[in-house]
Amino acid sequence: MKEIKKEDVKQEVFDLYDDYAHNRIDRRDFAQKLSAYAVGGITVASLMSFLMPDYKGTIQVKTDDPRLKTETISYPSSKGGGTIKAQLAMPADAKKRLGGIVVVHENRGLNPHIADVARRAALAGFVTIAPDALTPLGGYPGSDDEGRAMQSKRSRDEMLEDFIAAFDYLKVHKASNGKVGVVGFCFGGAIANLMAVRVPDLAASVPFYGGQPPIDDVPKIKAPLQLHYAGLDTRVNEGWPAYEAALKKHGKEYTAYIYPDANHGFLNDTTPRFDKAAADLAWKRTIDFFSQKLA
Repeated sequence: MKEIKKEDVKQEVFDLYDDYAHNRIDRRDFAQKLSAYAVGGITVASLMSFLMPDYKGTIQVKTDDPRLKTETISYPSSKGGGTIKAQLAMPADAKKRLGGIVVVHENRGLNPHIADVARRAALAGFVTIAPDALTPLGGYPGSDDEGRAMQSKRSRDEMLEDFIAAFDYLKVHKASNGKVGVVGFCFGGAIANLMAVRVPDLAASVPFYGGQPPIDDVPKIKAPLQLHYAGLDTRVNEGWPAYEAALKKHGKEYTAYIYPDANHGFLNDTTPRFDKAAADLAWKRTIDFFSQKLA
């Protein structure tokens, strides 16, 4: 079987994966459409395998990393899904109260990658909470495909309440200094935008390639924003000009970065959409922003 290299894969293939990952086409249609690109010794099965996330060997900060105190906790979400499970992580040697970060997963529950991202943020000097919005359905099932199907059964509005409740939990946690921000990816990026609308005392919001909130709600935003967009992500980016115009009109504090040759999901190092240069730069900007706003 021919080895597949990222540089040999057409952009249309990544666009197809984006459609599949966001439930716009099912697995059967995905495989059928991929067949057009299965040429030169490349099979549909090998293409699908190449595109899917691989959590083996990609975890940067393990759950038992001695530099962190990491645990699974539960917190109440009275307006959302009831009792929600989450990963709570903080530096093991913290001598003072820390800024807090709510880490919001993609559209498939708290998978190993997002849990790892939350631990990376904790290692940078924050107390982080990474909720699993699939808790009412049994939690992340161990498969992104199954997780995506499960998450589609939950109301986005209820899940938003779950993440707002995580903010409330972290704000008064004994390890927190009371300043709490949010970072989210894809679905989580949209939630980060919505939390900026809904939570008046949110200290900072960092949406990664997330859908924009209703333009009429922009005046409600008080949190400073740092937004990250992938240049090749035409689906999400089409809403940015109107959002930016509204942010400017209402005098909101924001900085936006567009990474020209990056795909949606470029920070996720478990799939070939990962762009190391863009990811490293975006993550540094994120940590610097939180260090400033949550101090």
